[in-house]
Amino acid sequence: MSTKYIFVTGGVVSSLGKGLASAAIGRLMEAHGYTVNLLKLDPYINVDPGTMSPFQHGEVFVTDDGAETDLDLGHYERFTNVRMAKANNYTSGQIYESVIQKERQGVYLGNTVQVIPHITNEIKECITALASTADIVISEIGGTIGDIESLPFLEAIRQLGQHVGRGNSMFIHLTLVPYIAAAKELKTKPTQRSVKELRSIGIQPDVLLCRTDRFLPDGIKEKIALFTNVDPEAVITAKDVDCIYDVPVVFQEEGLDSIICESLGLECDIPDLAEWLHVVRTYKEPSGRVRIAVVGKYVEFEESYKSLTEALIHGGLANDLGVDIKWVEAERLEQGEDAADLLADVGGVLVPGGFGDRGVRGMMEAIRYARVHNVPYFGICLGFQTAAMEFAENVVGLGDSADSSEFDFKGPGPGANKVIYKLRDLLGVEDLGGTMRLGAYECELVPVSRAAEAYGSEMISERHRHRYEFNRAFEPPLVNAGLVLSGKTADGKFVEILELPEHPWFVACQFHPEFQSRPQEAHPLFAAFVRAAQDHANSGSSRMVARAEDATEEVIAETAGDVAAV
Repeated sequence: MSTKYIFVTGGVVSSLGKGLASAAIGRLMEAHGYTVNLLKLDPYINVDPGTMSPFQHGEVFVTDDGAETDLDLGHYERFTNVRMAKANNYTSGQIYESVIQKERQGVYLGNTVQVIPHITNEIKECITALASTADIVISEIGGTIGDIESLPFLEAIRQLGQHVGRGNSMFIHLTLVPYIAAAKELKTKPTQRSVKELRSIGIQPDVLLCRTDRFLPDGIKEKIALFTNVDPEAVITAKDVDCIYDVPVVFQEEGLDSIICESLGLECDIPDLAEWLHVVRTYKEPSGRVRIAVVGKYVEFEESYKSLTEALIHGGLANDLGVDIKWVEAERLEQGEDAADLLADVGGVLVPGGFGDRGVRGMMEAIRYARVHNVPYFGICLGFQTAAMEFAENVVGLGDSADSSEFDFKGPGPGANKVIYKLRDLLGVEDLGGTMRLGAYECELVPVSRAAEAYGSEMISERHRHRYEFNRAFEPPLVNAGLVLSGKTADGKFVEILELPEHPWFVACQFHPEFQSRPQEAHPLFAAFVRAAQDHANSGSSRMVARAEDATEEVIAETAGDVAAV
């Protein structure tokens, strides 16, 4: 059969959940036996989100081939069987850059280069390039209807829909139907105006996904249908849910999959959602719950840690547990708040990735607390680097001279021990965009280690996003003091995992395992960490009086000479 195209747009306000909606549609169509692929088209001029603030843009998702992409690609991977790549996310910056390069190369044979047809043709080529990969290509258009910057993308999908024809394409519009509590009414006017705006540029939606906090009554659906020229049965309630993995279930109950199949001329058998429904049931009715502290620097905006949040949930699902996340701003620990007061009620501590020196000392204090008091600890990226620094500072005996060239607490001169330093491959590179160690790399594990036990393998592949690395010159003193470097690249160049074998569970990794976790297949490190956190919580040790630090923070005499040599 010819490839079918689904275009997903959004109106009224941003952050309605187009990415989740697209991912849920993909999940439903896979449940019907069709292969899917997904594409996010972002209207901003940035080439990619790699240099954008986490507070503004949220998480940067990384693919196997090293693309820094929109966080919606994480939703696509968690909901479907597709693995994202560079070809699954394009920005206006990338589109214009490609067109300008072609103009410089003479590809357009001296023609005046214009938004139409050259920019729109470039966009269409990005979409159709995925045609050979799947039965159905789902394209999500970022931004909100009415935004000037989105117009080239909307014009491109209008043209493509016309080119492939009805029966091979359809338009799904996500909109808002707010409930006004004071009036005790659902209001349809925002949806009417949003669709009017969409129709004014030549796109008639086939389906409306109406974001609301309650199921829409038939009367409201008929009213919306009347004013938008959409069939009443194609007005779908996109109801707020407690569990995002419930979204495909709600869509299926509303008949969205049947409408899609009918519009695209596809057979519509009973979807196989058994495993997915099991995920939802486990999420809603776990056998127990565990609290885990995430000590980070972007906790004010939780979207900055979207994949991390979901991976913790997946770790809980693998253990039939619900996970309650306690967000702890790392700066609170820098400003004098006691780690025991903030962390005594949790079963585990996780320090995630980040950039810059803000909050780093607070992260190190949280790590020290977890190490000393035998609280399960999981460090990721910066959480790996700060774990190495904390160990060097408090166990090896470097004190506050333990440093990273990213932070330069002690400056670049004598007196600073750069336990972490800039990637040797990046020395002399000053550009920030796309210059980090990005994408999937293999890692060789020490056979007898927490990491190997969790993975059940001695060779793994994980996705990376970092600009600094562990300084191998400090390996002897740290190893002599009891640290195990349990994961390294096969060539021995990079240290990828460290752990403390005498600790109940203390593992830190340079890579980002959260990017490969799935609700039906939790990442093994997250599953093991959540299980250890639950064991700790059940033991009551998180509520025990802390042991004296001097019993656990011995400075190994032999280490002093090794450190001096470094």
